[in-house]
Amino acid sequence: MYGFVPSAGAVLADWGADVIKVEHAVTGDPQRGLRQIGTMKVEGDPNPNVEHANRGKRSIGLDFGRPEGKEVLHELIRSSDVLLISLLPQARTKFGIEVDDVRAINPNIVYARGSALGPRGLEADKGGYDMTAFWARAGIAATLTPPGVDGMITPPGPAFGDTISGANLAGGVAAALLKRERTGETSVVDVSLLSSGVWAMGHGIALSAHLNEAMIAPVPGGHGALTNPLSGLYSTADGRYLTFVMLQPAKFWANVCLHIDRPDLADDPRFASAELIAANTDAAVAILREVLAGRTLAEWTERFATLAGPWAPVQDSLQVSTDPQVLSNEYLRTAGTLTLAANPVQFDVTAPELGPGPEFAAHTDEILSELGFEWDRVIALKTAGAVT
Repeated sequence: MYGFVPSAGAVLADWGADVIKVEHAVTGDPQRGLRQIGTMKVEGDPNPNVEHANRGKRSIGLDFGRPEGKEVLHELIRSSDVLLISLLPQARTKFGIEVDDVRAINPNIVYARGSALGPRGLEADKGGYDMTAFWARAGIAATLTPPGVDGMITPPGPAFGDTISGANLAGGVAAALLKRERTGETSVVDVSLLSSGVWAMGHGIALSAHLNEAMIAPVPGGHGALTNPLSGLYSTADGRYLTFVMLQPAKFWANVCLHIDRPDLADDPRFASAELIAANTDAAVAILREVLAGRTLAEWTERFATLAGPWAPVQDSLQVSTDPQVLSNEYLRTAGTLTLAANPVQFDVTAPELGPGPEFAAHTDEILSELGFEWDRVIALKTAGAVT
C-alpha cells in the first residue's frame, strides 16, 4: 500500500518482472484515493499518485482475511519468486503471512519486507511514512532547515523517501535472487525508511559522529562554501539560479574567468593559488555574483556549454521534464498517457519500457485462471467476498 513497497515492485516491473499487486477486494490500495498534493489536484484517471509506484503491474482484488481469500494468497505465494510486503508485524501474524508461514508454503521464496523503522528494536512494530521515518528521524529535515526557521523544511515532493527506499528494496531483492541462483539459499530482505534515510545522510552522519557536532544548514541566499567561490549558488539576470560545484577551484579558476569574459581575474594575484583563492573567497564571490547577475540563465547555459568544471541550472519539477539531457537519456518515459520517471538503472544503455498502472482488481480473473482455479470456483470466491 501507498508508496514505499509498491515502488520497489515498480522498479522490478521496469526490469521485466511480472508483478502482481494484491489489493483489498473492496477498498483497494488507499493510495488510489490520494488526489491532492498541496495545491496540485488530479481529476479523473490516470492518477500519477498511483501510477508512479504501480506502473507495469497487474492487480488482483483479494480479501485474505477470509479463509477463501487466504487460499488464493497461498497459491500466489506458491507460484512466486518474491513476496513484497509492507504490513506491520501484528498484521502479518494475524493473517498468517510471517516468514515461517510463507516459507511453509514456498521454502524458496524471497521474503522482502519494507518497514518504517527496521525489523529489530523496541519500535519494530510501529508504522510510519517517509515524512516521519525518512525525512524527520534520519536527520534530513534538520540538516536542511536553516537556523532561525520555525519548524522544519518539508520534503520536496510526495513519496520522496518512499521512492528512494523502494529502489533500495528492489536492489536487495535482485541480490537475493542472484544469491538463491548461485547457492540455493533464499533470504529475508529488509529495508526501512529509516535505514534509507540514514544511508542517504551517511556522509554527514559520519562527519557528525566523528566531530561530535551536528551539520548546520547555510543561511538561505548565502554562498555556502566558506573557502571556495566555485562551489555555491549564484543568481542570474532573470531571477533564476545556477550552481557551481568545482571542488578544486585552482584547477578551474582560469577557465571560469574566460567563460564569464573576465580573463583579467585569471592573473589576479588574489587568486593565484588554491590557498589564496580560499583566503579571498569573499572577494571572489562578490565578483562572481555581480558578473553572473548580468546575464540570463539561458545565456549562461549557452556560454557554459564548454565550461570545464561541473555546474548546473537550478530547475523546478516542471523544468526537469523538458531538460534535454534528461530526455536524451530517457529518464522520463511514457506509460499509457502519462510521463513517468523511469527507475534510475539502465541495462545495455537502454531505457525500460513502462506499462501503465493497473486499474483496481483489473486482472483478478486472469490471475485466478493462471493459478488453476476453475470458473465455478472463481464464482464461489466472488460470492464469498474473497475476491473482487
